[in-house]
Amino acid sequence: MNTKRLTEQDIDEAAAILREGGLVGIPTETVYGLGANGLNEEAVAHIFEAKGRPQDNPLILHIPSADHLERYCKEIPLTAYQLAEAYWPGPLTMILKRKPIVPDVVTAGLDTVGMRCPSHPVCHAILEAADVPVAAPSGNTSGRPSPTTAAHMWEDMDGKIDAIVDGGPCSVGVESTIIDLTETPARLLRPGGITLEQLEAVLGEVAVDPAVTRLMGAGEKPKAPGMKYRHYAPKAPVTVVTGDPKKSAEYIAAHAAPGDGIICFDEFAPLFGSHYVEQLGPAGDKGEQARHIFDALRFFDHTPVTSIWAQCPDASGIGLAISNRLNKAAGFHIIEV
Repeated sequence: MNTKRLTEQDIDEAAAILREGGLVGIPTETVYGLGANGLNEEAVAHIFEAKGRPQDNPLILHIPSADHLERYCKEIPLTAYQLAEAYWPGPLTMILKRKPIVPDVVTAGLDTVGMRCPSHPVCHAILEAADVPVAAPSGNTSGRPSPTTAAHMWEDMDGKIDAIVDGGPCSVGVESTIIDLTETPARLLRPGGITLEQLEAVLGEVAVDPAVTRLMGAGEKPKAPGMKYRHYAPKAPVTVVTGDPKKSAEYIAAHAAPGDGIICFDEFAPLFGSHYVEQLGPAGDKGEQARHIFDALRFFDHTPVTSIWAQCPDASGIGLAISNRLNKAAGFHIIEV
């Protein structure tokens, strides 16, 4: 397959490919997504084939506004519209009861579906022009770090899909927050660009699913993407070190073997002069860290390192999303100092 390189000038062409059952790499504010017409079962099945994605891992439907919720969802609670008013368009996915129009292949057979309204202007324009809900997981080979540039997606998907739209680097850098509104209290299934604190400001009490901080068991069925499987992982094994930034940097410096890769906060890069080093950003700037985490993990696949050490921020704010991605990349191999 010849994968076309499209730009923001090619909105109509991207939308036409989606309507006709093709696969398109689309930019969002979080990461690049691998999109298909979410009402076309065959097209959605091709997403799983292109990614090598497990069939029991549900997908998210992307829509241009909250007005589209009633087309695909039922029993929509008031809280959904309150969250949409506060954070849509934006990096927030809501789990709601689905209507029969949504195919089983999208939901992994669940009676719920994840709904999101992205804020990236190119993505929004494609959704408006296509006028179909776009099912789109992250546009990487399953298990690898998510793509935050079109070049990242090209690495994984060239020759497998119809087109990739280059919308520039993603501004958030980690996937959307997923909140389950079919339970009381609402349950955070995946931390992301909208923080737990922001959710609590609208909803009050929010439960945090155990899968946010541990691996799911073999018999557990995921209600949302990213819950069950090892994700975001480079080829080399990762060890995450948490705690005071200075102490975690010193621990890594004392234990890293020659040739190991290091992911660290900017201030501590001089400690690791003989290693392959990727800087996340300043220890106090979690927004910058979120934008760089997947870049850093992908970098090491182009090096000879056989092991990677990573500093990790605390879990407040978007730090919960960063630590979740690092911990999943490490298979929850975590050292606390």
